Formats: sequence, C-alpha cells, structure tokens
Amino acid sequence: MTLTPLSAISPIDGRYRNTTSGLAAYFSEYALIKYRVFVEIEYFIALCEYPLPQLYDFDKKVSEKLRGIYQNFSEKDAQTIKDIEKITNHDVKAVEYFIKQEFDKLGLEKYKEFIHFGLTSQDINNTSIPYTFKLAIDEAYLPAFTELVNLLKKYASEWNHLPMLAHTHGQPASPTRLGKEIQVFIERLENQLHLLKQVPYSAKFGGATGNYNAHFIAYPAIDWKKFGDNFVNNILGLSRSQFTTQIEHYDNFAAQCDALKRINNILIDLDRDIWAYISMNYFKQKITAGEVGSSAMPHKVNPIDFENSEGNLGIANALFEHLAAKLPISRLQRDLTDSTVLRNIGVPVAHTLIAIKSTIKGLNKLLLNEPAINAHLEANWAVVAEAIQTILRREGYPNPYEALKELTRTNQQINAETIAEFVETLQVSDMIKQEIKKISPATYTGI
Repeated sequence: MTLTPLSAISPIDGRYRNTTSGLAAYFSEYALIKYRVFVEIEYFIALCEYPLPQLYDFDKKVSEKLRGIYQNFSEKDAQTIKDIEKITNHDVKAVEYFIKQEFDKLGLEKYKEFIHFGLTSQDINNTSIPYTFKLAIDEAYLPAFTELVNLLKKYASEWNHLPMLAHTHGQPASPTRLGKEIQVFIERLENQLHLLKQVPYSAKFGGATGNYNAHFIAYPAIDWKKFGDNFVNNILGLSRSQFTTQIEHYDNFAAQCDALKRINNILIDLDRDIWAYISMNYFKQKITAGEVGSSAMPHKVNPIDFENSEGNLGIANALFEHLAAKLPISRLQRDLTDSTVLRNIGVPVAHTLIAIKSTIKGLNKLLLNEPAINAHLEANWAVVAEAIQTILRREGYPNPYEALKELTRTNQQINAETIAEFVETLQVSDMIKQEIKKISPATYTGI
C-alpha cells in the first residue's frame, strides 16, 4: 500500500496527521538528515574561522554558499543521502559523503577532508537531535501549551466568583469557586513549565570517546575544549557536556522527559476533572450540526475530547518514562541501544500535542450550566456545618463538632430551614446566631 494517512501504521501519521504534520520538520528522517548536514556545515565553518593552518586561505565569503546547502536542503537531497547510505550502511558517513559532493560542485575539493574532521557520528547525532528537540519545544509544543493555559486563564477570570460545591473523596465538601479550581491547574502547569525551562539542552561534542583524541593529536596547540564550548554553546545554542563517553549521557534529556511527563499528569488530572463536571451536568457541550454522540443513543453528547486527550497523554508518558529510564544507561564508553531509541523522541511529543489540542477543543465546547451548579449547592446545606462549628469553637462553645456531627449525619434532609432551627437551639447570643444564619453554601467559599 502507498503510505497515506489511511495506510499509516501509527495514528500519529494517520488519523491525527493534520494535528501532527508540523512535527515532521523536527522529528522525521528528513529532518534528522537535514540537521546533521546543518551541524556538519557549521562545524566546518567554525574550523575555518578558528582557523586551522590548512584553512587560512579559505574564502570566508564562501561560507554563505555553504550554508545554502542546508538552508535549501530538499527531500531530493535527503533521498540522495539515503541512496549513499545503501552503500555505506552508515547514516552519518552518508551525510559526510553528500557534503563532499557539494564541495566538489563549489570547487572546494582541497578542503573536503576537513568535513567531519576528528569527529565521531555521535558528535553529529548528539548535537543535531537536541537542536531539533529544542526547536520542536519552542516552535510547536510551547505555542500549544500557551494556547491551553491562556484559555484556562480566560475561564478562571470569567468564573472567578462563581460558587460551586467541592468534592473530597467524591463526597460533598466545603464550597469553592469554579474559577479558583481552574486556577489550581494554571499554577501547576506554569510551575512545571518553569522547571522544564531550567533544564539545559545538553549536547556531546568531543570525538570518539569524548577526549578530543583525534583533534589533539593533529593540532596539540589548539584549545579544543574552548573551541567545542564555543561551537556548541554559542553557535548551536545548546549546552556542551564537559565530560562524556562517545555519547551524551542524556541526564538532562531525561530530566526534560520527566518534566514533560509531570505536565502531562497535570493535564490528565484536568481532563478527568472536567469530565467529572460534565457528568455532574455542571457543563453542557456545544453541539455541532451533523455530529453523532453515540451510535446507539441519540441523546448523548460524550466528552470525547477529554477522553482522547487522557488516552494520548498516557501513551506519551509511557514513552517519556522509557526514554528517561533507558537513555542515561550505556555500556562502558557506548553501546548502540540509544540510537534506535532516540529516533522515537518525536513520538511522545506528538501524542502530547494531540492531547493538548484535544483538551483545547473540549474546553472550547464547554457551556456553563450555572443553574445545575446552584441547585447542587442548595441541595447540600450540610457543608456549612464546618463553618458553624468553627464559629462555635471561636466562641468557646462546648463540643461544637460533635453537635454538628449529630445534626448532619441523621437521615433527615439538611436545608436552610433545618440549619436555622438548629441555630435557634444554640446557647449563644443573638448576634452570633445572626452571624451564623448569614452563612449559606453559596457564601461559604473562603478567600
């Protein structure tokens, strides 16, 4: 079968292609090849600008032509590299040979051996991959995250003063405000995003076993550590790990996966809460003409967006957890297990993006059902028992908790009248009685 959204094995490239297609610019095979070319070209230019003795006569004006190799990189170019790889059976070596061919076209044959000079493949992989990961987070993930948080902030503001019955252990509890409950998620998400942003995008750059062996043997007078730091930190905008084996140790990447997983856990919590509020009729959902809620029950409008989000977040977290647990572990100076795993870093990002977009879609369909919220409050006057017993404690009233417990745990219906009658039996001043009678489920919402 020809690969199309209908024939794709993964729903990322199939059912959800419209949502995830933008990630191909960062995580596809084409993108990986393109950014390998990018790193190789920028590395050669950095060598020329340092410069090495054999590169003194390199015309700096040619640098922009070299940059054009990756700036104008096409799918045809990527396929050329894949064709070379069929012969080399080595993906990074195929990139090197492709660039050498491009040097020939530019009349730069004498400089060809300084392409990939002194490097191992992981100097390219462990810079190009964190580079594309950083781009994806900045250009795809953060805009979606910001859109979601801004929508939550809009609702938090609109519903800031709306009283709502709270539930602890699934049971009616001291009332809250709907806007404040949304604000809980805003704070959690922003705090975890702050932590995510603190983690450097670490990269390895130091030759076959991390010691610049080949560089140093060829040019012992050059400060290769200083060169590498400048290239990785300033030119690529990453953070060079100082002591590595052949590969990046991935500890900071693991921290990023864990941070993304924590954010996803918060989103799962949000999805489940909104789902519960819909089930309690606190929210209705906008109906789109032609849409079907259930194949059997015509009346239903299911909260499928929040369910879809929760499912995709679960898949994303399973993969983030594996990446965080596996990548920092490598035998001695390296094994190859990180290579195939690294090729999947776009998968949990894609499922996360699908989830965020689904949550946004679901939130935009919400219709506040204020009468249902108010009715639920009015049906649960027992929740003001905490308020009453606290005032009685303040006044030194004997055993106030026990008195309210006896009242509220009977089988009788607790309502405004029941509470008022109870208050009249209290041995307190009329002023205190009036203070207590002003309390209702709708007013007992705290700060």
